[in-house]
Amino acid sequence: MRSPLPALPVLAVGALCVALVACGSQLDPDAVAQVNGTTSGDVGGTPTDGGDGSGEVTTGGDAGSDTDSGATTRSDTGGGSSGPVGGTDGGGAQGTGDNAAAGGAKAGSCEGFENQTGITDDTITIANASDISGPVPGIFESAQQATRAYVAYFNSTGDICGRKLAVQLLDSRADAGADQQAYTKACDEAFAAVGSMSAFDSGGAGAAQGCGLPDIRSTTVTPERRDCTTCFAAQAVDPTLVPSAMPKYFLGTFKDATQHAALLYINAGAAPVNAEAFRSGWGKAGWRVDYFKGIDVSEFNYAPYVQQMKDEGIRLVVYVGPYQNTVKLLDAMKQQGFEPDVFLQDSTIYDQRFVDEAGDNGDGVYAYSTTAMFDDTSLKEMALYRSWLDQVKPGAVPNYYGLYAWSATRLFVEKAVELGGKLSRESLVAALKGVKSWTGNGLHAPNQVGSKTTANCQSVLQLNNGTWRQVSPGTYMCAPLITSGTGS
Repeated sequence: MRSPLPALPVLAVGALCVALVACGSQLDPDAVAQVNGTTSGDVGGTPTDGGDGSGEVTTGGDAGSDTDSGATTRSDTGGGSSGPVGGTDGGGAQGTGDNAAAGGAKAGSCEGFENQTGITDDTITIANASDISGPVPGIFESAQQATRAYVAYFNSTGDICGRKLAVQLLDSRADAGADQQAYTKACDEAFAAVGSMSAFDSGGAGAAQGCGLPDIRSTTVTPERRDCTTCFAAQAVDPTLVPSAMPKYFLGTFKDATQHAALLYINAGAAPVNAEAFRSGWGKAGWRVDYFKGIDVSEFNYAPYVQQMKDEGIRLVVYVGPYQNTVKLLDAMKQQGFEPDVFLQDSTIYDQRFVDEAGDNGDGVYAYSTTAMFDDTSLKEMALYRSWLDQVKPGAVPNYYGLYAWSATRLFVEKAVELGGKLSRESLVAALKGVKSWTGNGLHAPNQVGSKTTANCQSVLQLNNGTWRQVSPGTYMCAPLITSGTGS
C-alpha cells in the first residue's frame, strides 16, 4: 500500500460469510468444548446459579448443545457493586434494585410471571447458535464468548423475577442445515436465542419463525433471516441498502483510485449476494469497479487474481471474506510487487489475530467499521465487555462479532426486565419491533433494530505498525443509504 493518510455496512455483512462452504465438517466434542473454554461434560465449570453444568456436547446430525449458566458467575451478588468493573453498566442507572446489568430499564412488575418454554422457577435459558466447528474452526466463537460474558455479568448483579440466566450453546457449523437443527432444538428448550452468529443463517430462519422464537442476533447475514418475523439483530442489516458514508470518504481522499477499483469476495454463503449489492451501491456513490471476482473456498493460489488486477490497472482493492484469506491475498500481492493505493476490508480484519498473521504486509490497510475502538476502555461499556470477556475466557480476543453479541445480550436483558411478569415470547418480539437507534450503551453506531434497516453511520480505520487508528472525522460519518437494487 502507498503512504497512509496524514493526521468499518455497508456493514461487515459480506464478511459474515467469511465462513466457507456448507461442508458440515465438525470438531470432536472435546475440541468444541475447548473452543468454548471448557471441557466436554463440564461445560462452564461449576455454575453457582441455575443449570447443573453437565450439558452434553454432541456431534453428527445434532448441531451440538450445552447449557452454561454463566461460567464465571461471581459470588458477590447484589448491590450492583460486584464484577471486575464495579458492576456498573456505563449508563449510570440501575434498572432493578439489585440488577445493574439492566441499564436504565425500568423493571416491570413480576406479578403474573409464568414458567414457559425455557423458563423454570430458577432459570431463563437463552440459546446461542454460532459457527464453532466447520471449515474455519472457532470462526464465530467470539459471539458465544461475549454472550456468556454478559450472562455472567448479569448473574453477578441480580435476576429477572427471581431467575438467573443460563446459556444453551449450539454449533451451527457454518452449515445452513446445522443452523436449522440448532434452532429446532432452541425452539424446544430455550426461551429465546441471543447473540448468535452464522455465515449461513438462512437455515434456522424458518424454524425460529415457526415456533415464535425471539432471535436477537449479533448480526443478520441473509435476506431470509432479515425476513423472519421473530428475528432481529443488534447490528440490523437490510442487504438491499448500502451505506454511502464509506465510499464517499474514499471519493474525497483517493478519488482517482476509486475509479479503478476491484472487489473480490469469497464465493460462498451470502458473500456473492452482498458483494453484488456493494458493487451496485458503491457504483451509485461514484466508484467504478473494473474488476469483480469471486474466489472459491478451495482456492489456494491467489497469484492469478493479483496478476489480473495488475493488468486492469487496479488502484483500490476491496476484499470480502475471512481474515485468514485476506492474509493470503496480501502475501500474493507482495510477492508480485502489486501496491494499490488502497487495500480495504470491513471489520473482519479489525482483529488482533489478523494483525499478528499479516505482519508487515498489513501495514497501511484500511477497514470500515460501525463500532467504538476496542482499546477505548475509557468507554465504560467497552471496559465491561473486555473485562467480563476475560473472566469467561482469559486471553480471548475482542472482535466485531463478539461486540455485537454482547450488545444483543444487553438488549435482551433490558427488554426482559422491562416486561417483568408480562414476559413471553410474543411480548418480547413485540417489544423488539419498537427498538430504535440502539447503540449497545455506546458500543456502536445507532442501529434500527425494530425496522431492520442498515445503519447509515461508519468510520474508517487504518493499520500501521501493528496499531489501528481512526482516520475518518468525528466519531462516525453519517450519510444516506443507497438502494442497491440487489440483495433481496
